[in-house]
Amino acid sequence: MKPNIKIPDFSHTAVVDQVGIEERASRFTKRSIKNETKMNGLLLALNMIDLTTLEGKDTVGKVKQLCTKAMHLHKAYPGLPTVAAVCVYPSMVGVAKKALGDSGVKVASVSTAFPSGQAPTQVKIDDTKYAVENGADEIDMVISRGKFLQGEYNFVFDEIALIKEICGDARLKVILETGELGTYDRVRKASDIAMYAGADFIKTSTGKISPAATMPVTLVMLEAIRDFYYKTGKKIAMKPAGGISKAKLALHYLVMLNEVLGEDWMNNEWFRFGASSLANDLLMQIMKQKTGIYQSSNYFSID
Repeated sequence: MKPNIKIPDFSHTAVVDQVGIEERASRFTKRSIKNETKMNGLLLALNMIDLTTLEGKDTVGKVKQLCTKAMHLHKAYPGLPTVAAVCVYPSMVGVAKKALGDSGVKVASVSTAFPSGQAPTQVKIDDTKYAVENGADEIDMVISRGKFLQGEYNFVFDEIALIKEICGDARLKVILETGELGTYDRVRKASDIAMYAGADFIKTSTGKISPAATMPVTLVMLEAIRDFYYKTGKKIAMKPAGGISKAKLALHYLVMLNEVLGEDWMNNEWFRFGASSLANDLLMQIMKQKTGIYQSSNYFSID
């Protein structure tokens, strides 16, 4: 974190207009999109996906298969972009790193006792170190929601700053788990804490609880990023995760991103979708645009 960035008093952060946020978010879903723009948006969204497998039953074979899909999304359409990253548990980082090779697809690893965050700080440190030492390009950490909801904002700040330091060159995504925070005001406060503590990305959700990402919550976080940029000159990336499974909804998110943060954020360095199931729907829509017909879902791999 740059030393010239003044840390605010987190007990006094912006109050969110709930009605205004929800009305504005709903308007993004009513934009008309021309066919050429739609195709460009579908390809862009595909390139912004973090393909993810985070299950207790994950095997080496499953992770290798996911990596193959990340690099070769549809054999009938060889010009497709790759996804942005493959996200796995720390124990599978080495497998993914080797499988992806020099493809340009990043390896992301969850960390800090994902998804609950309920572990001693030393466990979280070791979790992160293991992932980084095995080659993770990105770390997706969870904040301590219990501490946050108790008002222990300095604890949450310090923990994020500590994990950021351990990351070294790896980019840090900070997962707020917005479905557990309860209000837009808390989402805004958690976003501010994460950014001032050194997050490279702020991310809505683990995908393990409902509700996950929603357009109003994402809008709150995008506005926090915008305000942080105006105050500090530092760009922060955004990742809505969970609950985004349809191409049409992904396009609505891209419209919102463009109108709130602008063209500079319209790439996978600054925006990601944490939604593996989204990839297949995007592929179906892309093939529809290309051929005029929908392909059966049987033509696409499940993972």
